[in-house]
Amino acid sequence: MKVRKIPIRMCIGCGEMVEKRSLIRVIKTAEGEISLDPTGKKSGRGAYLCKSMECFDKAQKGRKLERAFSCKVDAAVYEELKDALQREMDKPADDMP
Repeated sequence: MKVRKIPIRMCIGCGEMVEKRSLIRVIKTAEGEISLDPTGKKSGRGAYLCKSMECFDKAQKGRKLERAFSCKVDAAVYEELKDALQREMDKPADDMP
């Protein structure tokens, strides 16, 4: 049986290389809208964050999303992402096979 490769992505907050499934994807669409992508399959430029407020705070303080997307990110977008991240962290963890 063939062994499947596990995709690894880097968190823009802490800089650690982690499994893609344990990260949250933030995307910038072609229209310039920035939002969370819980499925990880939406089209657009993506950046990944750990599911922790420490990584979110580091990314916000260091303007990591602005660098990743090469555009200005409003404070309202950060607040929206923070609320969505908090909801995502409050969800019970799914059992992985």
